[in-house]
Parts: sequence; C-alpha cells; structure tokens
Amino acid sequence: MSAPRLYLLDAYALIFRAYFAFARNPRVNSKGVDTSAVYGFMLALLDVLEKEKPTHIAVVFDVGGSQAREELFPEYKANRDETPEGIKVAVPYIHQLLEAMKIPALGVPGYEADDVIGTLAQKAEKEGFDVFMMTPDKDFGQLVTEKIKILKPGRGGDPAEVLGMEEVCARWGIARVDQVVDMLGLMGDAVDNIPGIPSVGEKTAAKLLAEYDSLEGILKHADEIKGKLGEKVREFAEQGRLSKVLARILTDAPIDVDERDLMREEPDTDALKTLLDELEFRSLQRRLLPSAAAAATASAGQGAGTSASDAGAAGPVAGNDASGQMDLFGTALPAQEVLPGSDATSTDHTYTLLDNAVAVQFFARKLSEQAAFCFDTETTSLDTLEAELVGIAFSYEAHTAYYVALPADREEAMALLEPLRAPLENPVIEKVGHNLKYDYQVLLNYGIRVQGALVDTMLMHYLVEPDQRHGMDDLAQKLLGYTPIPITSLIGPKGKNQKSMREVDPAAVAEYAGEDADITWRLRETLQPMVESTGVTTIYRTMEAPLISVLSHMEMAGVKVDSAGLATFSEELGQDLARLETEVQELAGREFNLGSPKQLGDILFDELKIGQGKAKKTKTGQYATGEEVLEAYAKAHPIVEKILDWRQVGKLKSTYVDALPQLVHPKTGRIHTTFNQAVAATGRLSSTNPNLQNIPIRTERGRRVRNLFVARDADHVLLSADYSQIELRVIASMSQDSAMLEAFRSGEDIHAATAAKVFGVPLSEVSREQRSHAKTVNFGIIYGVSAFGLSNQTTLSRSEAKEVIDSYFATYPGIKKYIDDQVASARSKGYVETLLGRRRYLRDIDSRNQAVRGHSERNAINAPIQGTAADIVKLAMIQVHTRMQKEGFQSPMILQVHDELVFDVQRNELDGLEALVVEEMEKAYPLAVPLVAETGVGTTWLEAH
Repeated sequence: MSAPRLYLLDAYALIFRAYFAFARNPRVNSKGVDTSAVYGFMLALLDVLEKEKPTHIAVVFDVGGSQAREELFPEYKANRDETPEGIKVAVPYIHQLLEAMKIPALGVPGYEADDVIGTLAQKAEKEGFDVFMMTPDKDFGQLVTEKIKILKPGRGGDPAEVLGMEEVCARWGIARVDQVVDMLGLMGDAVDNIPGIPSVGEKTAAKLLAEYDSLEGILKHADEIKGKLGEKVREFAEQGRLSKVLARILTDAPIDVDERDLMREEPDTDALKTLLDELEFRSLQRRLLPSAAAAATASAGQGAGTSASDAGAAGPVAGNDASGQMDLFGTALPAQEVLPGSDATSTDHTYTLLDNAVAVQFFARKLSEQAAFCFDTETTSLDTLEAELVGIAFSYEAHTAYYVALPADREEAMALLEPLRAPLENPVIEKVGHNLKYDYQVLLNYGIRVQGALVDTMLMHYLVEPDQRHGMDDLAQKLLGYTPIPITSLIGPKGKNQKSMREVDPAAVAEYAGEDADITWRLRETLQPMVESTGVTTIYRTMEAPLISVLSHMEMAGVKVDSAGLATFSEELGQDLARLETEVQELAGREFNLGSPKQLGDILFDELKIGQGKAKKTKTGQYATGEEVLEAYAKAHPIVEKILDWRQVGKLKSTYVDALPQLVHPKTGRIHTTFNQAVAATGRLSSTNPNLQNIPIRTERGRRVRNLFVARDADHVLLSADYSQIELRVIASMSQDSAMLEAFRSGEDIHAATAAKVFGVPLSEVSREQRSHAKTVNFGIIYGVSAFGLSNQTTLSRSEAKEVIDSYFATYPGIKKYIDDQVASARSKGYVETLLGRRRYLRDIDSRNQAVRGHSERNAINAPIQGTAADIVKLAMIQVHTRMQKEGFQSPMILQVHDELVFDVQRNELDGLEALVVEEMEKAYPLAVPLVAETGVGTTWLEAH
C-alpha cells in the first residue's frame, strides 16, 4: 500500500507569484475587482488537486510575521514593499474558497508559514507520510529528506518540478541539504533582508563549504582564508552567525493538527459556485464543478453546430472570464471536448509510429493527398541552430496522428525525410502548427523550406485574445478541456539530469508528439470560427502568417557584435560604477550599501533631509527609493543624480554590455535574437536574447551599445531604414484633423508647426524649447498625457502644462474628438481596433476602480495608434522581404526595432536595396498623409541610425 501524500502549500509565496504573473495585464471582473491573485492561486491549487492527487492537503499562511527573528534582528524583512492592493483584496476570497473546498487554511501567530510548514512536514514524515511542500522558495531545501520534497511551481506553462535531496544539492552546489542554511548564512538573502557576509556570493559560499563543511567550520578556520575574502569573513563573522539563525526554518511551531483534519473532502458545491460566480471564474467552474458546467453547456445550445448568434441568444451572457472562450463568443464546444479531466488515458486516439523507409514513403503519398495537415517537430534543443531532428509528428484528422522517428545519423535522417519534402514544400497544401516559426527554422536547417499557407494556432489565438496566454497546453485546457502529456514525464524535470528527447523510447515520443499534432489540429478547428467571428481573418492571412517566414530568416541571419569593444566598454563601466559609488558616499558623508533601499532611504531622507519630511514610506516603514521617487528629487541634492547614474550604469553593464558576448552563437559568431509575434497585445513585435527594444539610445553610454552592433565583415555595411513620425501620421489619418493633415501633406516640421500654433508665434520664430514642449505634447497625447504628466516631463508648471494641452486641443480639435470617440466606442463595443482590424479588448473600461478604468481608457486611445503603426511595419517587412527574394538580393534583413528595419548589406547591393526598401516602406499602407522612410548607412548600427 502506498504512503499517504500530504501537500503543504506556501500561501503567500503562491499568491504573490500569481499576482505578479498578471501584473502587465491584470484580470479585473465586471465589478472592477482585481482577481489576478485569486485566479493564479486557484490555478496552482487545481494543478495540485488534479495532477498530484493528494490524500491530505493544507494551505499555510503567515500570521503576523516572525516574532523571534524580528527580536533578534529588527531589520528582518524591512526591505519589503507595501503589499499590493490586489493581494489585499485577494486573501479574503482565497480563504472563502478554501473554506468552500474544505481545505484547511493554517497559520500560527508570531511564526512564518515556513516554520509551520517545517513543523507539519517533520511531524507527518514521522507518521509515514510522503510530504510535498509547494513553494517557489529555494530556502525550503534545508527541510528536504527522502520523504519530504519541494514541489516547485512551473513557469510559462511548464509543469511543477519535484526537488528531492539530489536536486537541492545540485541547485546549490553543496554536498548535503543541511548545508542550505549555511549557504544562506554566508551569502544572505536579499528577499528577507538577511545580511550574510559581504563579498560572499553563491559560488564563493559553495566553495567555502566544500572545504570547511559548515559556517562554523569556515569561521573556525577564518585565518586560513586569504585576501579580501578572509578579511570580510573575519570582520563579519557574527553577522554570518546571526544570518544563519535567521535563515533556519523552525520545526517546533506550536500547532497541533490531527491528520484527519487534513484529509481531502468533497467541497461545498453551493458555496463554491456562489464564489466562482461572484469572481466570474467560469473556466475554473467547469473544472471544479463539472456537473454544473455540463448543465450550463447543455442549456447553451446544441454543441459546435450552434451558430454564434444562436448560441449568444440561448446561452449565457458574454462574461469577463479571460480564459473562457465559450463565454466570450457565445458558442459551445463539442461535449466530449469540454469534459474536465480529459487526457490521453480517457480519450480514444490512434497515434502511429513510423520508423522505416517503406512506411514513411507510403505515408508521404497519403500526406500529399491532403488539403491541409498539421506537423510538429521533436528535437534535441530549443536553439534552432543546434537542434537535431528526433522526429516529426503529423495529423490531418482529429484523434489521429503519425510520428516519423528519425535516426541520430544526419545522412540517414535526411534520407528518411526525403519523401516528406514534397508534401512539406507543396505550396497548395495548408500547413498547421503551433509556434510554427520554430518548426520552420528546424526544417530549413535540414534543407526543407516549408511552403503553403501557414496556420499557426498560437497566432490565431493571439489575434482573438491578445492579452491571454497562448501556449498549447493552456489552449488545450481552455478550449478543449484536455490535459496534454507533460514533457517532463518523458525527459524529467529541468536540471543537469534532464534527458534529451533522443534518449527517450520512440514509442513514448510517438505518443507525446502525436498528441501535440492531434491537439494542434483540433485547436485549429476550434479557433477558425473564432478568428472569423472576430473579423481578424484578413490580418492573419495577409500579415501574421506571412511574417513567420520573414522572421525566421531574420533570426537565422543574426547580427554581429564587437566582442572586444564590449569587453573594453565593460571595464570602463566598471570604473564608472566604482567612481560613482565613491562620489555618492563622499556626498553622504559615510560608507553605505547603495544597493540597500533601507540604507539609501535613511541616508537621503533622515541624514540629508531631502524631501523636507514629505518622503513617502512603504508599509514596512522604510523609505521608498524607486526610480520615479528619486527622479522627483533629482534637483534637490547632487547625490540623487549620482545615484540614478549609478543605477543606470549598473543596468547597462549587466543587461547588455556583459550579457551580449554570452549570446554570440559559437557556430556563426553572431547573435540570433528571437522575435516574438504573440507577446505585445498592441501588435508590436518584441524580442528576447537580447531585448533589442530596450537598448537605450538617449544617453551617450546607451548609444555606445548600438555602436558595438557591426556589419559582418569589411564587404558589408549596415543599412537602417526608419519611419519618420509614423504614430503621428497614423493619428492624423485616424482623427482626420484638418490642421494636422495639412502640416504633414505640406512637409512641415510637425513639432515646429504644432509649437507655432499652440504658442501663437510665427513658424520661423519657434524656439528650441517651444518645439521640445510641442514634441512632448504630440507624443504624449497618444498616451493620454495629463497636465501633471506633461509638467513632470518638461520645464512647464502644472498650470502652464494645462494651458498648453488646452491650446493643443483647440489647435487640433479633430484629435480631441478622436480621443473622446475612441473611449466611447470602447465602452460600447468592449474593444478598439487598428485601421487594419486588429482588436484590443478592454473589459475593464467601466471599472469602478478609477486607476484600472483610467488605464483602460488610455489603452483605448493608444492601442489603435500604436497597433496600426505596428501593422504597417509588419506589412513593410513582408513586402520588402518578398521583393528582395524575387529580385535575388543576397543581403539579409536582420533587425526590427520599433519603427526601424536594419539590413546587413553587401556593398555592391547597397544602392539598389536602399531604393527598394524606401519604396516598399513608403507604399506599405495608404494613409491619409504620406509615409516617409529615412535611411542611413554605416559600419555600425549607431552610424547607420
């Protein structure tokens, strides 16, 4: 008989994690309540209940902090910011939900949740339980034994990870789990404000423990440790001992709970339904209360055949559950696809393994007969330049799939792939996939260029619901009620012991990969009517789908950086940091840790008296020292600008100058950024590794980073092509304001023209300062700038800023009307659109929370403008790429940043390509005013720009 399984959930760790996961796009219900933290916490809880099948469970809360630790060290956790309002609102709901689900919520006054979990875990272990502590907090590693493990929540759709003794030791680089607390004593813990020993980081701590076994052993032999490190260890020995005490999780909290109190029970369904209705969690209701959900589905219509209009009349009113497509579109999914708990073990399916040439040849002929098919590659790496094909799964019928297993030898794999080339490259056959850009690149590396219309379910869902998550597992759960096989069941959890897909039995891979292809095929069938009913079919077919191949070629081309130059710049920035730190401490009159918000706040507001007693404090009682706070005091004392400069230099050094050389690919010697189509809700592309959009260009140091992006060799130069004021040209076209239209059509300097009208001076007499203010207003209007905001961004007083804005709207009344109309339209429809039909849903436009409503109103103004500009850039990229291929240009397009395209151009192609790019960019989309593209050429990105 297997041991009972107790799951102890670290409540606040999971609640905070859930809240910040939705920080950019919070979930707000129709009553204006921010439900992000509640929803995220419930998803984590449901994952445990459905996948882990606990026999016993409890959720453990902090109740009043840690009295013992705070008495020892008053600054313990003093660096914590005030609890966000969304979390304060969430906690009572979570307690009510737990009560309705009959899951115990535990806590002990004066003890942290860690201590209560530690106490319960050790007690349960002695009683024969297998214990799983669900928390993202690595400090729990000190409690892990053969019977007590950590269940670390997954990120980005990844499944939760079980960490036993081996994984904990590997994570910390230590020999035994009891050394975790020694690690924390040595290196401290910034999250809890545990100081540790200065200059001792994770690697140094692990090295010291490997030699001296424990913190006590290290301190005993401190005289043997040489150099600065030895000095720090000896000087801060007592601080290290204190830190170890603070970091140790207690296991004697006064709590007496009987195991029967923690047993799983059936929920109070009435109470639970009432709460879920109030929170508007319809997708969770389908999982938690399947009988109620089934009844609701039955009353909504006759399944997938119901038209959108019929279902809208017969079914429930569209709601605010961001994950419930059935409610949003008023169409019910087929009954077998919304049954909670459906997975490969409960769904009839046929997934066939093909592992010989005869079978593959026969299948390839069958594939060539299809009008469309889905495919999904299985590889050895997420890096497309490194990835080796392990196999390809195909599906063209629901619940049916075929998996072609490929040998490790590349020549043999190529031979087995050859029959599949014809259907994959057939331009008549539609190709379906999820995140097709990856599969496209992998196959391109094997000499196969996928052709035909591309149907990417990730991008389809992105257009339908841009603010949601678009991962295949998420969509399978939301739209099909289906839980896919987790990849960790094949290759194990992340870490050094994770297997390659190549090492997995092909039969197991066939089941996993076949399911992926099958699910993607079914998602396409579900998403197609959604795409059509929301009017985004054209933008998908003419923009997002063709962009897949364009971005693929850009990513594979890559961009070269000057690694030697970056190394030199890094040294300079390191010297700048040291100099600034010295200057700050001289201005402060003493040494302190610039990275400590508490110490910095005390220096600025207590000792230097900046702010004249009006400085803001966080809930913990320490001063707020964020960037916005410091910028407000930048002129109050020279130390503030020095601190801001120190922070900017540190960020530039760590985020770009030191990071970029690590991203250079060993095979190509270039950086291959990843362009993300399905991230920014406005339609803009984003990029990662590195994030090109955030490379600073307004400071001299930031511009030097761009100067270290270079042409690939002496025979190439960089060509930059940038749209001039595209967002202002868009707002002129959308607003049809006659004055702004005339300014653009006549080729005037729009900022100078605006300044002349707003300040009432002749165009020839506009001062530099007036033009600067007008420029701030022109761009600020797009983002809903207020008089207060304009005043902060300029030298204008608040009353002067108000006069300028009033004068601006009097000068451009069409823009004021556009703004008012957009907000009214958003309230009426629940969404706004770009000129090309891209939608942005604004479900909280009528929120009773003023801040939430204001954010939504600003999105109503900005999203159509920014989104239309993004759409035009994408169209230009497609048209430029298509024509370059048609005319045989060899020079690749390599980067896209905001409104700029960058090309790595062979010198003998420069004149022809520059003319082509300008022509295609300027005719990409017909606005009411001309589009203007400006170009520059140089051996570096900075020179070209």
